[in-house]
Amino acid sequence: MKMRLAKSLLFAAGLMPALALASHWSYEGHASPEHWGELSNEFKECQAGKNQSPIDISGPLEAHIAPLKVQYSQGPVVLLNNGHTIQASFDHKADNIVNFDGINVDLQQFHFHAPSENTLNGKHAAMEMHLVHKESNGDVVVVAVMFDIGAENAALAELWKKMPQQAEKSAPLTTKIDMNSLLPTDKTYWRFSGSLTTPPCSEGVTWLVMKHPLTLSEAQLKQFKTVMHHDNNRPVQPLHGRVVVE
Repeated sequence: MKMRLAKSLLFAAGLMPALALASHWSYEGHASPEHWGELSNEFKECQAGKNQSPIDISGPLEAHIAPLKVQYSQGPVVLLNNGHTIQASFDHKADNIVNFDGINVDLQQFHFHAPSENTLNGKHAAMEMHLVHKESNGDVVVVAVMFDIGAENAALAELWKKMPQQAEKSAPLTTKIDMNSLLPTDKTYWRFSGSLTTPPCSEGVTWLVMKHPLTLSEAQLKQFKTVMHHDNNRPVQPLHGRVVVE
C-alpha cells in the first residue's frame, strides 16, 4: 500500500521515470548524464533542450521578486529509495502550500542530491534538497535548499533512521517531521526557468533556489552517500541566454 502511494505521488509530480525507467539511466557509465539524450526518444530533451537544469548561479539580476510564503502543515508518510535518490512523499490529503506571485502550488514530494546539482559561482554545496510542487494546471515548481557541512540536522536525523538501504524499497514514516525545519528562516531566493534534472528532463519547470543554506553533519552526508553508492547529481547545464533573478 505504501509503495502504491509513493508511486501515485510520483505520477502526480510528473517524476515517475525515476522509478519506472530506473534501469534505463544512471549517474555512471554508459547510461550517465552525458548519454541520457541517446538512451530513449523520450529523453531527447536532456540533450536538445535549451532550458535545462541544474545551472550555475552567478551574476543574478535584481528584480524585486515577490517574497515566498510557505504554509507547510503536514509531514511525509513514506520514504522511498528509488535507486537514484531518497524521496519522501505525502498523503494525498496533505495540505502543504507555497505561494509566490499570487499562485499556490502543492508540495508533492522532496528528495536529495549529493553533492548539490545547482552551483553558486561554480561551487557545489554538500547536498541539495528538491521540494517538488505542482500547480493546478500541472506546472512544476521546485524549491531547492542547499546543505553545508556543520551541525547535525534534526529533521534529517529522523528521516535517515528510516532510510531504505536497497533500491525500490520504501518505509513508512511514523515520526512527525516538521517540514518548516527543512527550510531556512530567511526565505529569499534565486529564480530561473529550467527542467527536471532527471530523464525525461522535461522543461517548463520554475526553480526557486533558497539563498540561505541549512546544515547537516559529516556523518549524515556519509550515511546518504553510502546508501546511494555514488554521487547523484547531474552536471550543470548551459544557460542559453537565460537570466537568474533575485
